[in-house]
Amino acid sequence: MVPVYYLLSHILKEEIIMPPMITQKTLELGVKHSPEFVCMPFKFTLGTFIECLEKGANILVQAGGGCRYGYYAELQEEILKELGYDFTYINLVSKGKMDIKEIREQLKKIDITFSTKKSIYYVFISSKMIKYMDKIDFYIRENIGFEEKKGSFLSLKGEMLKAFTKAKSFFHLFYLYQKYKYKFRKLPKKKKNKKYKVGIIGELYTLMEPFANYHIEYELAKYGIAILRYTNVHYLLFEKKNKIKKYLKKTKDYISYKMGADAADNVARCKYLCMKKYDGIIHMKSSFCTPEIGAMPILNKICKEYDVPIIYFSFDAATSEVGIKTRIEAFYDMIEMRKNK
Repeated sequence: MVPVYYLLSHILKEEIIMPPMITQKTLELGVKHSPEFVCMPFKFTLGTFIECLEKGANILVQAGGGCRYGYYAELQEEILKELGYDFTYINLVSKGKMDIKEIREQLKKIDITFSTKKSIYYVFISSKMIKYMDKIDFYIRENIGFEEKKGSFLSLKGEMLKAFTKAKSFFHLFYLYQKYKYKFRKLPKKKKNKKYKVGIIGELYTLMEPFANYHIEYELAKYGIAILRYTNVHYLLFEKKNKIKKYLKKTKDYISYKMGADAADNVARCKYLCMKKYDGIIHMKSSFCTPEIGAMPILNKICKEYDVPIIYFSFDAATSEVGIKTRIEAFYDMIEMRKNK
């Protein structure tokens, strides 16, 4: 949310309310007011909208897309208005896709002084901020399992994000990135006597929102596991569209079309992780995520061919955190046993 807040606060004169961190309350609000069999991202975002409205927001912006979630805006707006909230709802997604001209028109409705020229500059800075944040996150996932002082990586990340929000220009942002990249590399780390590598694939929201997956990456880190996750904001915004054809070509033995959302991407990544001899693969999704359900038999086939273990996690409102931790522990034990054998 930091790059989005940074962008909107610089191109619009309206007060921008930072959405609160997702908590159990957010989930409870979303579940209470959502259709029972709708996907979890719908419930999380609906709960977040309610919390923002309670904080005083009177304009809500929906920017999701890529799967059937891109068609949920009208339903969320209807639910919120039935609950009695008075607000303006702006949907930046048309027919499941984002339109630059439409976004410009919608932003002008929010602020008549909106400047396209000014926004281009801050879009550039925000896009670089996303790239830098994702690079740091990539390093954290590889090394957090070996931190000497518990919490040192996340503490430094919080400090970095606060600094990024105060970036005065692109050059200032670049300076901050280099500064914190150096700080992260200087953090004390334990010697990696045993380094197990696990790749994480699956539905984008569940992968990227720690609360939605019960902080599974940090749970894995406790076992000294180096984690690789490709799906991040920079990939979704700036890389995915150009890479999907390459992915389909590399996985032509298994699929011949996109399959929707990130399913085709995950098939390609699963094959890559297997070829790179990763110790295990974790597939995560929210319940009722149709594209990922369709991909799972193919993932099974690939992992069987390359003899790489894969475990599946499907999250809903009734998922047990204890159950997640128990399965992670069993998965680690299996990886260690295979490695020793």
